[in-house]
Amino acid sequence: MFNNIKIVDAGSSEFMVGDIITRDMFDETNESLVEQGGEPLKGKQVLLGITKSSLNTDSWLAAASFIYTSRVLTDASASGKVDRLLGLKENVIIGRLIPTGERVSKEAK
Repeated sequence: MFNNIKIVDAGSSEFMVGDIITRDMFDETNESLVEQGGEPLKGKQVLLGITKSSLNTDSWLAAASFIYTSRVLTDASASGKVDRLLGLKENVIIGRLIPTGERVSKEAK
């Protein structure tokens, strides 16, 4: 719910003013823009409701498990989305070990 940024100034990015993206996407985009010599994004943190927050996730699997399942799955398949399975919820859904604790730090090294 607190992991979303509303774009105030798109800088040199492909985003538009008013787009709501995750903090991870915001940080990754800014790092890439700075490396390329472009102007970084500017945004402000927004609080989204539970429904909007769950649908505005990078994981289509987590979004589909909450509400509007057929719409989320149709949109994900039509646009060729790939779920990287980085969150707790999507890993629980498919029966994998959850990405928490010491295991995560060992895999990152």
